[in-house]
Amino acid sequence: MEMVLLTALGVGGATVFGSVVGFMFKKISHRFSDIVLAFAAGVMLAAAVLGLIIPSLEYGGKFALLITVAGIFTGAVCLNLIDRLVPHMHRLMGVDTESHPANGSVNKVLLFVTAIAIHNLPEGIAAGVSFGSGNTADALLIAGGIALQNIPEGMVIIAPMLAAGISPRRTFLCAMATGVVEVIGTLLGYFAVSVASAILPFALAFAGGTMLYVISDEMIPETHAHGSERGATYALLAGFCLMLASDVLLG
Repeated sequence: MEMVLLTALGVGGATVFGSVVGFMFKKISHRFSDIVLAFAAGVMLAAAVLGLIIPSLEYGGKFALLITVAGIFTGAVCLNLIDRLVPHMHRLMGVDTESHPANGSVNKVLLFVTAIAIHNLPEGIAAGVSFGSGNTADALLIAGGIALQNIPEGMVIIAPMLAAGISPRRTFLCAMATGVVEVIGTLLGYFAVSVASAILPFALAFAGGTMLYVISDEMIPETHAHGSERGATYALLAGFCLMLASDVLLG
C-alpha cells in the first residue's frame, strides 16, 4: 500500500513539477515540449501494451481475447465521451498562446485546466489498476510513463493562465489541483481491483485502452502540431525502446 501511495503522489507530483518548470521558463519552446511529450508517448505506448494489455490476456482465462478487446474499446469510448463533454489540449487551446497570449480569456483558460483535471482521472486509474497484476516493476514503469506525460502538461498550463491575468498563486493552486485528481484516480484504480480481483483482466484492458486513446487522440497530434514531426517521431521510438529494454531487463 505504501508503494501505491508513493506512486500516486509521484504521478500527481509530476504535474506540479511541470508547473514549476513552467513558472521558471514561461516561454518554453514548442519544440522542446513536443520532444518531451513524444518521448512520454513512446513510454506510455509500451507500458499500455506490455504492462496492461498483455497481462489482461494472461489473466483473462478462457475468454481472454474477448475480455481484453472489450476492455480496450470500453476504455477508449469512455475517454471519447469525456472528450466530447470537455475537450482537451489541442482542441480547447485552438490558438498559440505564445504568439497570441491575449486570446486566452480567463474562462477559456480555466476550462482548459478543468479539462486537464478531468482527463487526469482515468490516467490515474490506469496507474492504480496496474498494481493489481502483482507485477510491481511493470506498475512502476506504467506510472513513470504517465508521470513523464504530466510534466509537459504541467508546463503548458502556466503561461496561458498568467497571460489571462490569473495571479501566480492561483495559477499554481490550479496546477496542483490537476495533480491531486491524478492521485485520487490512482488510489481509486488500486482499491477497485483489490476489492474485486475478478474484474482485473477487464480493468487492465480498460486502462490500456484509455492510454492508447490518450496517445493517439491527444499526445501524437499535439507533438505534430508545431513542425516537430521528425524529432517527435524519433523521441517516441526512443521512449518505446527504453520501456521495452526496461521491461526485458527488469523482467
